[in-house]
Amino acid sequence: MAHLFGELGHTVVDTGFYRGDFDFEVRIQLGQAPFGGADIGEILRTIAGVSEGDHDGWYAAWSRLGERLRTQADASANDDRRTSAASAYLRAANAFSVAVNAAEALDDEDRITASFAAHRTAWDSFVDRAPYPVERVAIPYEDTTMPGYFFSASADAPPAPTLILVNGSDGAVSSMWATGGLGGLQRGYNVLMFDGPGQQSMLFERGIPFRHDWEAVITPVVDMLVAREDVDASKLAAYGISQAGYWLPRALAFEHRIAAAVADPGVVDVSQSWRAGIPHSEMALVERGEKEKFDKEMEMAIKYSHAISTVWKFRARPFGKTSPYDTIVEVLKYRLSPQDAARITTPLLITSPEKEQFWPGQSEQLAAMVPGSTLQPFTAEEGADYHCQPLARSLTDQRMFDWLDAQLAR
Repeated sequence: MAHLFGELGHTVVDTGFYRGDFDFEVRIQLGQAPFGGADIGEILRTIAGVSEGDHDGWYAAWSRLGERLRTQADASANDDRRTSAASAYLRAANAFSVAVNAAEALDDEDRITASFAAHRTAWDSFVDRAPYPVERVAIPYEDTTMPGYFFSASADAPPAPTLILVNGSDGAVSSMWATGGLGGLQRGYNVLMFDGPGQQSMLFERGIPFRHDWEAVITPVVDMLVAREDVDASKLAAYGISQAGYWLPRALAFEHRIAAAVADPGVVDVSQSWRAGIPHSEMALVERGEKEKFDKEMEMAIKYSHAISTVWKFRARPFGKTSPYDTIVEVLKYRLSPQDAARITTPLLITSPEKEQFWPGQSEQLAAMVPGSTLQPFTAEEGADYHCQPLARSLTDQRMFDWLDAQLAR
């Protein structure tokens, strides 16, 4: 078992496999500043004094920031200062979203529940004062609905092009304001944000897990949009961030009404980031179907290694399985086959950031698999390295929307 502890623990610390890695999370938050989602000074002050790996301290620091910003927002709202209140509520929502991820890593249900409720309340308070018209929507999905927010480019515009934002594995809905939301609205797109299976409210409030066949999610979304009079059904676009770099291409293999799409980055095999941290000897147990032995080995590792326990609890929960073996078997379904890739007819832009730490090389693989797709590099020289270019979101918007406008003949 020493080999398992060492290899998986090393991967957790050094590759950023755990999304809660503090440096990467700070980059994400800093990248929201140009869109009003954060103030740089607030972030730098919040992280001062929190040591790497101190997840309790991390949770407390971001919770305090969220509470302070919510108090500021409430004071402005009470004075009917809508713009000031909206700004503080948005920043509060993003601060609480970091606390949610920290609470998940700590496997503390009470703190998860409280932090998520605070996050969503702050976000909804922002939505009520947002600078664009917005409608809360319930998207039909199997025997329930998916909660969403439809932002209109203009209150009285004719049918407009519409951008569907598909979130990643653990991103907050508030983060989508800075990852395509505001940028799309500024350029005349309607914007739809929603929680799909395994994401945010669908996970924390309803216990509905991820699914690999995301066409079952996107097709109801498209059905809802094309029925709206304010949507130009011929100009639907979609943007998938992080793990949605797999989900969106998978959906496009079956749903062909989307006119143009962006995968940021391209993901062919979600399981790569999991298998990279598990020794080949352990994965061989999965391949041979030795469930009992694999579960015993992994449960020992989770019990005796805090690093492994932290990453496993955080990453496994949305897949909805009760054992390590069943979780890995489920994750292995998240692969885009060459046959499905060949079915994609939607023009596809695929970002490829330098130093991609979760799925290195997969953007290039996806581009090779999808005929006619466009590969867009992002470099360290541009300040646009690492997964989803966290410190170069304005540049990402520029390239993404310029490409979308060209594809939609806008």
